[in-house]
Amino acid sequence: MNLTRFLGVAACAVAPIACAQSVDTVASPDGKLLVTLATAANGTVTYRIDRAGKPVLGASALGLTFDDADLASNLKAAGATAPQRITDRYELATGKRRHVSYAANERTWRYTNPRQQALAITFRVSNDGVALRYQASGEQLAFRAEATSFALPQGARAWLQPMAVAKTGYQRTNPSYEEHYRMDIPAGTPAPLGAGWVFPALFRTGDTWIAITEAGMDGSFNASRLQADSTGGVYRIGGPAKEETFTNGALLATAQGTLTTPWRVLAIGSLATVMNSTLGTDLAAPAPGPIPDWVKPGHASWSWAILKDDYTNFETQKQFIDYAAEMRWDYTLVDAYWDKKIGYDKLAELAAYANGKGIGLLAWYNSAGAWNDTDMTPRERMLTHESRMAEFARLRAMGVKGVKVDFFGGDGQSMIRYYTEILRDAYDAGLLVNFHGATLPRGWSRTWPNLLTAEAVRGFEFTTFTQEDQDAVATHAAMLPFTRNLFDPMDFTPLAFGGIPKIKRSTRNGFELAEAVLFTSGIQHFAEIPQGMALVPDYVRALLRDLPRSWDDGRFIAGEPGKYAVIARRAGDAWYVAGINAGDRDLALALDLSFASGAGSIVTDGGGERAFRQASLRAGQRTRISIKPKGGFVAIFK
Repeated sequence: MNLTRFLGVAACAVAPIACAQSVDTVASPDGKLLVTLATAANGTVTYRIDRAGKPVLGASALGLTFDDADLASNLKAAGATAPQRITDRYELATGKRRHVSYAANERTWRYTNPRQQALAITFRVSNDGVALRYQASGEQLAFRAEATSFALPQGARAWLQPMAVAKTGYQRTNPSYEEHYRMDIPAGTPAPLGAGWVFPALFRTGDTWIAITEAGMDGSFNASRLQADSTGGVYRIGGPAKEETFTNGALLATAQGTLTTPWRVLAIGSLATVMNSTLGTDLAAPAPGPIPDWVKPGHASWSWAILKDDYTNFETQKQFIDYAAEMRWDYTLVDAYWDKKIGYDKLAELAAYANGKGIGLLAWYNSAGAWNDTDMTPRERMLTHESRMAEFARLRAMGVKGVKVDFFGGDGQSMIRYYTEILRDAYDAGLLVNFHGATLPRGWSRTWPNLLTAEAVRGFEFTTFTQEDQDAVATHAAMLPFTRNLFDPMDFTPLAFGGIPKIKRSTRNGFELAEAVLFTSGIQHFAEIPQGMALVPDYVRALLRDLPRSWDDGRFIAGEPGKYAVIARRAGDAWYVAGINAGDRDLALALDLSFASGAGSIVTDGGGERAFRQASLRAGQRTRISIKPKGGFVAIFK
């Protein structure tokens, strides 16, 4: 039996559809990943994925529907391209590595429905995963729904974050991708809030891991999620709730002539393969040009994380500029209400003071129009191109380096366009951007290198609100490298060594220190205030002064989602290895650190609850490191 016929028989055996009439394939460059497309007698199209001959996804649906076009059934094959090699090289201002290479094999299959409306489905298969997207053609296209599904094998496990219900939470600001993860649950478990699951969604079947996300968001299409119902382990693409729009804006895409969807992205392989993958940016649109000189990753002081609103005043912000200068950091973030508590003239004075010390000032803005009830200011100055450009010009004249824009309204097409318009206008104005209360960036840090970071995470601030969040932070933080921070920069705002008002900290100082290396963010906003930083040894402060602002390379060393993680990152010739243990017992590890030559040093937890310890360490194939419960370490090899 030849391969094509064998695959056709296999598809008939496993697919919950009519027996396939035709089958076709595309494989990864190394031949280990194989995508098989099948067209059934009833005109439905499915795909399946195998890794090294073992099923990763069973027969899974493809197709789109529009108000006046069904491109998910009654389809007729209209030809396919021959496999072609796709290669790409690009640079990131922030991420797990600076210079990225991508290679994949691509094929496009074309179909028509009885009305001669056309659908093209493109697959790209790389050694670390699979991506697919659609292009529909018609006179007038009003998108309604997507048929794409992911049929996981029986027994698969899942690590997922629930999507929040729109217009719930603080001042109706959900969804902001700020829920706790459900860890190691059976695939097919219903989403507890009824609104679905967010990307990246992590699964394991046998020895294969799968991280599902999307990329290539240009503002013409809504952001997606996985639907709440995944009976039998079949997950389906879902769309935003009707409330998730810019004021009077569109929820879903419309187009004349052609409509192209974002890429549906699946990183596939061993856990190390998935963790080292860059598919989330590989499939994003290229930047307008080389990374500008003014896009400078860095570290920032920030008063609000622990001190909150009362300390957004001139004198405190001046002290935090001095703090950043003393720590040899790069930025100070001035948070909400600065327009009322400090004012534009005094902010300009702060910016001049900061620039005189080599510190860049960042200013907070409320994105909101009518989509939520937040009253924090400055508000409504981001809403139009004209008001944005006027505000950005004013900030640049004052010497401000960037903006933090907060409280967005969801994932509808008009809201996604709003994000991209802010990024484009800020890029043209020469300003850095940080999105908070926001959607997952989905590769925007490649397309718009001025987007240095984004929240879209239940970050440090939540651990200052309730003891419940503080008690859960260790396992939550141990999830983030495997999911939220897998492809996109993440503004978790880590690191507290001292106390938190009205909260008993649950993590050790080594855990807090390790987050500064483990989490990638183009601007790492450190939550610790000067009083807490004064409590730690000089060698800890020295480490944070010298910590690289961006990484040239990185590699996953060891870990298990929600339990522990060890990752190595390189800047120049120096390797930084960071690890955390979310468990309640000591964790003894034998790590292969032979890539980091020679002797180095390790900073980890000491004997006391808040103590540090520094020691020498030699890299090797079995470097033994023990991590205390809720503790961590940073090892440096130069």
